[in-house]
Amino acid sequence: MAITAAMVKELRDSTGAGMMDAKKALTENDGDMDAAVDWLRTKGLAKAAKKSGRTAAEGLVAVNTDGGVGVAVEVNSETDFVGKNAEFQEMVAGIATAALGVSDVEALKAADMGGKSVEATVTDKVATIGENMSVRRMARLEGTSVVSYVHNAATAGMGKIGVLVALSGDNEAFGKQVAMHVAAVNPASLSEADLDPAVVEKEKQVQMDIARESGKPEAVIEKMIVGRMKKYMAEVTLLNQSFVVNPDLTVGAAAKEAGVEITGFVRLEVGEGIEKKEENFAEEVAAALKG
Repeated sequence: MAITAAMVKELRDSTGAGMMDAKKALTENDGDMDAAVDWLRTKGLAKAAKKSGRTAAEGLVAVNTDGGVGVAVEVNSETDFVGKNAEFQEMVAGIATAALGVSDVEALKAADMGGKSVEATVTDKVATIGENMSVRRMARLEGTSVVSYVHNAATAGMGKIGVLVALSGDNEAFGKQVAMHVAAVNPASLSEADLDPAVVEKEKQVQMDIARESGKPEAVIEKMIVGRMKKYMAEVTLLNQSFVVNPDLTVGAAAKEAGVEITGFVRLEVGEGIEKKEENFAEEVAAALKG
């Protein structure tokens, strides 16, 4: 029986298995969907699907650099406990190494990792460790040199926050200081030119509405807004922020003193942007008792 793409998709959707595993299961069972599901279960490849509905908002961010290239990868798990698991950490380190050869997360999932794709490797670990996991994000940064930093490290090169800083020159010590600053302050962008214009306009409108509450004339309000937006830029753009190492200098001014230019940065924090389900144990027990 010919195995169609639609059949493979249906099996993937119902089991959470990888594309090649789903295709093989259908091929081995002559297109019989139920038999293919059972085949995947016997291989431990459908076990991941039973867990795919659970929120994976914990895990690790791993960073890796090679000369002028740096990558940061977020691999999620359901619990913080798994992030401390040596087997999970070894897998994340391997994924971060594979990431050096690709440009985005979809390419990373398909990348080879010891004879198996990254996605298939993660699926196997779901079955053995027993938690839902996923490769959620990756970022790639290039420069004359790229410095990395991990905050709240679980082991070398991975932790809760991973930062990359690209420099036009070679000053690793200064780059590390900037990376620590980025981890702590979390700037929105490198400079005003990199900010989303819609975000800037929204902030400007908010500040204008606040200023109008004072009842001052429009001409005065316009002058107030110039000052307030300048303050806003100093708060959210890296180069204009007060440097945590020396608050008397902006990060941009400190870079000049260090003889380098900061050309980019990346900051990934585990679980940011994921809506975590709040569990209420008492309600859960009560619901169970009611059947």
